[in-house]
Amino acid sequence: MKKYFLFIILSLFFVTVIKASEDKELIYGIKLQKDVGSTTWLYIQNGFKEAEELKAEVILIHMNTYGGAVVYADSIRTKIINSKIPVVVFIDNNAASAGALIAVACDSIYMRKGGNIGAASVVNETGEKMPDKYQSYMRATIRATAEAHGKDTIMQGKDTIIKWRRDPRIAEAFVDEHISIPGIIDSTHILTLTAEEAVRLGYCEGIVGSIDEIITKKLNYTDYTYKEYKATTYDEIKGFLTNPAFQVILIMLIIGGIYFELQSPGIGFPTIIAVGATLLYFTPLFIDGLAEYWEIGLFIIGLILIVMEIFVIPGFGIAGISGIILIISGLCLALINNVNFDFSGVEGKDVGSSVFKVFSGIVLAVGVITYLSSKIGSKGIFRKLALENTQDVEKGFIGVPGEFSELIGEEGITTTILRPSGLVKVNGEIYDAVAEISFIEKGTRVKVVRYETGQLYVEPIRY
Repeated sequence: MKKYFLFIILSLFFVTVIKASEDKELIYGIKLQKDVGSTTWLYIQNGFKEAEELKAEVILIHMNTYGGAVVYADSIRTKIINSKIPVVVFIDNNAASAGALIAVACDSIYMRKGGNIGAASVVNETGEKMPDKYQSYMRATIRATAEAHGKDTIMQGKDTIIKWRRDPRIAEAFVDEHISIPGIIDSTHILTLTAEEAVRLGYCEGIVGSIDEIITKKLNYTDYTYKEYKATTYDEIKGFLTNPAFQVILIMLIIGGIYFELQSPGIGFPTIIAVGATLLYFTPLFIDGLAEYWEIGLFIIGLILIVMEIFVIPGFGIAGISGIILIISGLCLALINNVNFDFSGVEGKDVGSSVFKVFSGIVLAVGVITYLSSKIGSKGIFRKLALENTQDVEKGFIGVPGEFSELIGEEGITTTILRPSGLVKVNGEIYDAVAEISFIEKGTRVKVVRYETGQLYVEPIRY
């Protein structure tokens, strides 16, 4: 009887504890304490999703950043503005550049004493200020972000004053040194605010020393649960792999690997590079739901068509052109968040970004191919992989039957296309041959000009 009674008491206790825990308000935290980029954008996406699933009361961004990529800052600020859950930011020292844009998007801003916000002009990788068209876009973006918070109606005696909650002109002054606001900034400097200045100008709701102080004293949650987004190793890897600059490099390796492999029959180092780059490119996109089976299939079919065009189908026509189009389409579509063939939810800027990345990779690949093609075997990064010395017959080196050298000067006809290797018929016999120029059509009269490494080298006869 006593055991039964004790069991009931313990059960009621645990039920009460669990119920009390469930009744606590959930505050969901996300750290943004590195450069704004693909990884931090991933944190925000995953964090907001989990906060919505857990029905959090508030999302609190713990910020300390000197800035980063504008494209990701814009995506984060759009996510914040459209959030159904109120978003609060705690600037724990720095909210510079892209960080300032993100902070302005939040519903409330709190700063640590000694913190700063501002200096949001657009610069390149070396810190040099970008041309005015980039500054103009950033000015409009941060101004629209400030305007999104609307206006407050203030009663002063019998007067009604309508005032911006966050003055758009101050937001613009974060970007443009030509903005002059009397008593705040002249037209020679870009604006950066201290915590005290931000409070005075309406860009900070209060100066605090901790997250707990924000939650208990500013948001008035006395009984709460604080849950913070925990980044995984996969988040870090995925963030790196989906970085636009790295994706451009992967596309370059894919195109370059395919090209160099097609120049020499068999499977070698270029194939390993191309396959590895392809896996690194498509895998995170596939796991994320961006790249679908049919988009990867387009890429593979395009590759097959190009291989068939080179080794099976004479000439360069429909198959080759179709293969190139399918490869580019597969690479582009994998970056776009469409569902099957439904592109209704895809924005124009996403399509433009996808096309820009792919063609940037292609242009870079062409440049690298041109450089390496002229350097391999003489100098450059692959010089140690190429055999520079030749064992000339004149010096007594004979590794193959000597009668082949007697064919030098003979005329024949190509029995396949030479791209640059293929087959020729000389004196009624078929031989492996390599074109001295990059391409010779089937059925072309040729002349043997030299013999090396088991192959005849030929050039077309000019009449």
